[in-house]
Amino acid sequence: MNSFTRYFLLSLFSLVLLSCTSSKGDAHEDDIAVNQEPDKKENFEFGFDLDQFIVVRDTVKSGETFGIIMDRHHVYYPTIHKIISETKDSMDLRKIKLNNPYTILKSKDSAEVAQVFIYKQNKISYSVIDFRVDTLIQVYKYHKPIKKKIRYASGIIEKNKSLIQTLLEQDLDPNLAYYLADDIYAWTLDFTKLYPDDKFKIIYEEKFIEDSTYVGVGQIKAAYVEHKGTDLYAFRFIEDTTTNYVDFYDEEHKNLRRAFLKSPIKFNYRISSKYNLKRKIPLYGRTKAHKGTDFAADYGTPIMSTANGKIVASRYTKANGNYVKVKHNKTYSTQYLHMQKRKAKVGDYVKQGDIIGYVGSTGYSSGPHVCYRFWKNGKQVDPFKQKLPAAKAMDEAALPRFEDLMSNYKKSLDEMAYPNL
Repeated sequence: MNSFTRYFLLSLFSLVLLSCTSSKGDAHEDDIAVNQEPDKKENFEFGFDLDQFIVVRDTVKSGETFGIIMDRHHVYYPTIHKIISETKDSMDLRKIKLNNPYTILKSKDSAEVAQVFIYKQNKISYSVIDFRVDTLIQVYKYHKPIKKKIRYASGIIEKNKSLIQTLLEQDLDPNLAYYLADDIYAWTLDFTKLYPDDKFKIIYEEKFIEDSTYVGVGQIKAAYVEHKGTDLYAFRFIEDTTTNYVDFYDEEHKNLRRAFLKSPIKFNYRISSKYNLKRKIPLYGRTKAHKGTDFAADYGTPIMSTANGKIVASRYTKANGNYVKVKHNKTYSTQYLHMQKRKAKVGDYVKQGDIIGYVGSTGYSSGPHVCYRFWKNGKQVDPFKQKLPAAKAMDEAALPRFEDLMSNYKKSLDEMAYPNL
């Protein structure tokens, strides 16, 4: 066989092989895969496919109303009026705020009519008004997904410094102070009276959106305060998983909550005058028993009922000014004097922490404060010298769960170091 014949047969064999291979599905699918376009990246936000709309992002300018904004985007008065009327129970569109961001989704056609209005209320929450269908206007909340990270904080109170100042010096969220004072230790510790060298440790959550934008403190999991040499532990625990009610307990599974709060005002106050049966009162010019405790605070500061009870008095008198009295049970009653404004009415039932009025200086008063009076068995007494009833003891069935949780957090708290030590 000469060289020409061998070349001819080899070429023929190659053509036959190629023909057989190209008839197989795999090779054909490979050809398609090479030629097809890459997968399109999804562009979803607020629950909408933004590629289906013309997207406008802006902020509320001075003098702008919802109506003005909608008119600029080809939605006219009858529809604007209908949207405002039908959404008023969920959101008052007449009160959108200057500089708040919003997003408008417009039809992707020549008319470019606004179909969805998304209003940013804060870093997390948006109000979405969907009026694509004129007969079905929908308004609902959209919340950006929140990621939570566990954080650890500790500190030592220095002379002439508060807990808030100590937190700020470490670039920590000052709201931690309010949570400790108002939600955890409100029944057991007065945070306005921390001493130099008092210490604290906290295990808590920080909340983020989009992994990097900080949006505040989440749950406090556990805390420790050393006050005048006394250890005060607190562990977040849900005893009854059917109600999911949160309480804080110490290491001996005692509830930190008491029947009465230590103060009718949250955190930002000072005690300007204590219960004193021999106090000389300037307004009277003579010695007169002061059977209350004065909590000085700014005008308008909310005043809370320190325990559950029924409002038995809500009135104005020349000496007391605006005041409210609460009967808690057969043994205890409390009274709150010199209010700027009363919120509770006779016959109302209030829970511990409910707002019943606001700090003022009505009646015989020399400045904004609430005079807090405390009755036990019909006699006015000093609330800070009473052994007040504690909350119900933890159910024994919940003890194993609590012990498991508490032991882990306590170990972490005990091992946590203080700054500069």
